[in-house]
Amino acid sequence: MNYKMVGRFMSLVVITEAVFMLPAWIISIINGEDVAATAFAISIIGSIIAGMVVLFLCRKVEIRFYAREGLVSAGLGWLIMSFVGCMPFFISGEIPAFVDAYFETVSGFTTTGASILTDVEAMSKGMLYWRSFTHWLGGMGVMVFLLAVIPASEKGSGFTMHLLRAESPGPNVGKLVPRMRQTATILYMLYIALTMICFVFLLIGDMSPFEAICTAYGTAGTGGFGIKNDSMASYSVYIQNVCTVFMILFGVNFTCYYMLLLGKVKDVLKDEELRLYLGLIFSSVILISINTRSMFHSLGETVQQVFFQVATIITTTGFATTDFDLWPTFSKAILIILMFCGASAGSTGGGFKCGRILLLFKNLQRNLHKTLNPQKVLVVRNNGQVVSEKVLDNLNTYLIAYVMITIVSFLIICLDGKSLTTTMTSVAACFNNIGPGLDGVGPTCNYHNFSVLSKIVLIVDMLAGRLEIFPIMILLSKNTWKKLG
Repeated sequence: MNYKMVGRFMSLVVITEAVFMLPAWIISIINGEDVAATAFAISIIGSIIAGMVVLFLCRKVEIRFYAREGLVSAGLGWLIMSFVGCMPFFISGEIPAFVDAYFETVSGFTTTGASILTDVEAMSKGMLYWRSFTHWLGGMGVMVFLLAVIPASEKGSGFTMHLLRAESPGPNVGKLVPRMRQTATILYMLYIALTMICFVFLLIGDMSPFEAICTAYGTAGTGGFGIKNDSMASYSVYIQNVCTVFMILFGVNFTCYYMLLLGKVKDVLKDEELRLYLGLIFSSVILISINTRSMFHSLGETVQQVFFQVATIITTTGFATTDFDLWPTFSKAILIILMFCGASAGSTGGGFKCGRILLLFKNLQRNLHKTLNPQKVLVVRNNGQVVSEKVLDNLNTYLIAYVMITIVSFLIICLDGKSLTTTMTSVAACFNNIGPGLDGVGPTCNYHNFSVLSKIVLIVDMLAGRLEIFPIMILLSKNTWKKLG
């Protein structure tokens, strides 16, 4: 393990995060929130000092960066980032329990949206801004941002690829352009552009600039932290519809947007994952609308409300406009299925990913055909290209790890003695980075009443879900920390 290289990168993460806290600090000062401003100041100064010290200690570093360092840097980076990010909440006393503050911050950075807060509107504006901004930072990934801005001299062998692979959601990491730094830059430029467009549309709906930017952060990062106790229920239909559209847009693989910029419209329309993603959305809307028609005043209201909830669940955003826990069992069952499906690979959404589901079914189909025709050579294709056996093996490994973590987490959370629905959907909602579940963790409830042990388990689930499991598993493995010869 190249400890100094990892330490150097961690220092950059901490310093960068401190810089990102400055707008929240300024907002606190403008609004006369002295306690919050002091908490941010302490967090910023402390983070910069700590980062500079580590950077100094790791100044003489051998440029050697392999898969092990990449996975550890991603996993450790998110743990440290969440620790630093929770300090303003904890120091200010707005979230007095450290585990609760860490839970809220991890939920923010992983774009989960699961909250322990019982009264969101009681928070200061500076804290609300930082809380929502963690969604935006975590949506595309802090490591991706650093790859875009870090000096080229900091990059060793495999630095960019290993980091991007560790943090990028989906079965494989594709390059938009030959240079990985350019790829990271393009991803963030697209991310910023779509966020600003969302912000403008929200302003048109008579949202205040503060409300609009916080909502845009939550929508872009598919996070779901609202700044009101009722999430999005009290906002106009126009604003709800804007959020619906942009949640779906941010759930699309960003490679599709890059292809559109290049004028390759036909390639985008032929994308199999995009078709599956949109197909799941529209089919779910139709089925749930039929099932819940009697619960709304008109067909238009039914479709609008159902569309919002389907979008917020499949993109793992977590906003709510209605209590879908009151919907019929059939509709709730569809929502649970969408929880596990998730959005597209290479998007800001969480879940198992439509890309993985597509490859699993294709691999199943191939294996069935091979059973009938053992001598026939069959391959799995995605968008006309052959999928390597390595990708398929990694997919199977991921599925096993996914199921095992879900089962173990479920059994531990059961110790809290909550209902089966609450327990099951809390694990599903946190592991798939959704936020609200059903029953005790439904859209009108939160995670405040869970035990400390359960909250820690759910924290691990949120991080594992956001980082695609392996960086966290590697981080916890003792073999990882053996020094290389």
